[in-house]
This record gives sequence, structure tokens and C-alpha cells, in this order.
Amino acid sequence: MGQAKPVLVPDVSQRDIEIAYSFTGAELLLFGAILYPRGRAPDPEDGPVDIVVVVKGPTQSILVREKAQRAGIWLNAESMRYRSAPSFYAIASPRPIRKIVDERTRAIFELGVDSLQLSPASGAVPDVQQRFDRGLVDLRTRSGLYYEAPGAVEITGGVLYRARLAIPARVPVGRFTAETFLIQNGRVLAAAVRPIDIRKSGFERFVASSAQHYSISYGLVAVALSVLFGWGAGAIWRRF
Repeated sequence: MGQAKPVLVPDVSQRDIEIAYSFTGAELLLFGAILYPRGRAPDPEDGPVDIVVVVKGPTQSILVREKAQRAGIWLNAESMRYRSAPSFYAIASPRPIRKIVDERTRAIFELGVDSLQLSPASGAVPDVQQRFDRGLVDLRTRSGLYYEAPGAVEITGGVLYRARLAIPARVPVGRFTAETFLIQNGRVLAAAVRPIDIRKSGFERFVASSAQHYSISYGLVAVALSVLFGWGAGAIWRRF
């Protein structure tokens, strides 16, 4: 009875990614196996088996502003705050996600950029909310922080799978999750999650930690360094 459904055994090539000053991005390999009841893969005539992998960054509060042209000048007009928008979102699948599951299933499991639950902090009419949702997704898509990768998952023998996802250079730090879904005939049969930690290293980590834990001292040192560099630049300018 315990083996009535298949089980996913996923893993990732890097569970810890360190960001230094020379960090230009990384490629994440996600792989694993599917354990079927009685060790038998399903008959191909029963429908194709798909593996979908979703990598999410930590959620964050964000304020989205809409610019409007007034008297020939672009100014901030309306705005909307989101309580928990994912800072990073990438989905890999063997084929376009819309050909794997229907709209309802995509919304339940947040499969696809257009199915994200962005949680606005204040109520708005549906048309306005959809406009801001599209704006937020467009901004992060152009920054490489939201994207879809159809065809990035390879399944071997209906048992082994692997996928590659790119981590951009400007990725935020924090606890990420890699969610793997086993789907057949539009139904999610199994799911599994693996954590991924992305953090700063070296001098960048020291600066970030100082700013977070010793904010007053960090601010005083930053002001002192600014004054020192300004005085030094003025002295050099007067000399030459």
C-alpha cells in the first residue's frame, strides 16, 4: 500500500552557491530518479511521463510603480505593493508547460511565470491588479530573474532525469527551493523539494553582515570613508 504511488528521489549539483565579487552566474544541474511501484515504469500507452523542476528564491516585499507622461515629463503615477513575490523563479520542463497541465493545475502548483501567486498587499480592481502583475513579471523577466525553460529536462528510460537551469549574476541571496514534480496525463503524481543556499562570500559577505548586524557602526564607517576619500581627492586636485 505504501508503494502505490511513484516516489521521486531528486538532488542538485550544488546545494551551496557562494557569490564573490567575480561571480558571473552559475549553472545548476538538477537530477534524480523515479521509483515506481514494483519497479516497473508505466506503459507508454498510458500517456507520457513528464518531470517539471521549479527553482524559487526567497519571497520579498516589493513596491511596483507605474510611470506616466505628464506635460512631456515621465513621472511616477500609480503604485502597488506586493507582500510576498518570489525574488527568483525558473521552471524547466521537457516541453511547454501549457501542454503538460491545464490552467487550474498550473495555478495550484504555480507552474509557469503567468501562474505565480504574487499576493498584493492592498485590494485593487482586477484590471489594475493584472496590469501591475504583468509589469512586475516583465521587469523581472527582462532582468533574468523570472524565466521558463521548455525542453531543458531530459528523461532517460522513463526513470532517470536531469535538467539545467542558469543562475544569473544578479541573483539575490537566501534560501532557495528546488521543487520537482512528476506529472502524467495532466495529474501531479509525486513531488519533492530540495533546499539550495545562495550566500555572499569573502569581503562582500563581511560588508553585508556588517550592514545587517552593526548598522550604526557601518553607517559611521561609511560616512568617515566618504569624507576621507573626498578630502584625498581634493588634496590631489589642488596639488596638480
